[in-house]
Amino acid sequence: MTESQYSEATHQAYDRLTTHAWRVRRFALRMGEVQGQGYVGQALGWADVLSVAYCHAMDIRPEDPEWEGRDRFLLSHGHYAIALYAALLEAGVIPEEELDTYGCDDSRLPMSGMATYTPGMEISGGSLGQGLAIAVGQALGLRMKNNSAFVYNSMSDGELDEGAVWEAAMSASHHKLANLINLVDINRQQADGPSHDILQFEPLVDKWAAFGWHVQRVDGNDLKAVIDAFDQARAVKTEQPRVILFDTLMGKGVPFLEKREKNHFIKVEPEEWQKALADLDQIYAPRSTQ
Repeated sequence: MTESQYSEATHQAYDRLTTHAWRVRRFALRMGEVQGQGYVGQALGWADVLSVAYCHAMDIRPEDPEWEGRDRFLLSHGHYAIALYAALLEAGVIPEEELDTYGCDDSRLPMSGMATYTPGMEISGGSLGQGLAIAVGQALGLRMKNNSAFVYNSMSDGELDEGAVWEAAMSASHHKLANLINLVDINRQQADGPSHDILQFEPLVDKWAAFGWHVQRVDGNDLKAVIDAFDQARAVKTEQPRVILFDTLMGKGVPFLEKREKNHFIKVEPEEWQKALADLDQIYAPRSTQ
């Protein structure tokens, strides 16, 4: 492949992922409208990371979510389920017609992630601080079976308050789990207020490095930076587990939601949902759809 061909391929991949991220945000807004409220701010902020994970980095088979060779994606912060459902919809694991059942009785898309209900949902998350420990166990198990799959753990900055996270971090480093990639959403909001007011967790790069991890910190809403971070985490030649710290903005792509002081769990007025979609489309929609 020539340099010009490589540049064109890279450009096309970026355009494709930009479209995926826009659609993930749209799916999340449409699901939020079903209930009129929810963890929509997190979904909008985490959409770029999930789009790169499911539509670029991870090895999965949408038609066979339990394929043994798949990369595992653990949603430790179970309240982000609306975001993961949107990514699973975009990846083709879940049919789009189920979108309007979000949070309803007998739906496969409950408001908090539950592995027994949803194809592609690896664990029942939501009791915060447990996902990374489960990921350590899965990574160990895969290595023992000579399975080359990666284990991704998705977690929020609020979970860094939990002691079990740091016990798992020590275990992962001790066992040299190079097949484990931890993704941390640093959006600086918790249910009780700004994360740094609840329990200060900086300097995060230094802390993870001190625990023996390969560390990257990037803007989680800069798609190119997210792509590069995932690529490096998979390719780097080290026996260390890998962590990517993503600084994100809750409500990203919908200006009137970005500006809200509290976005942890939001209620959007009925007439505002269409405005949110219109604002999002104005910013992110491919030109061919406008």
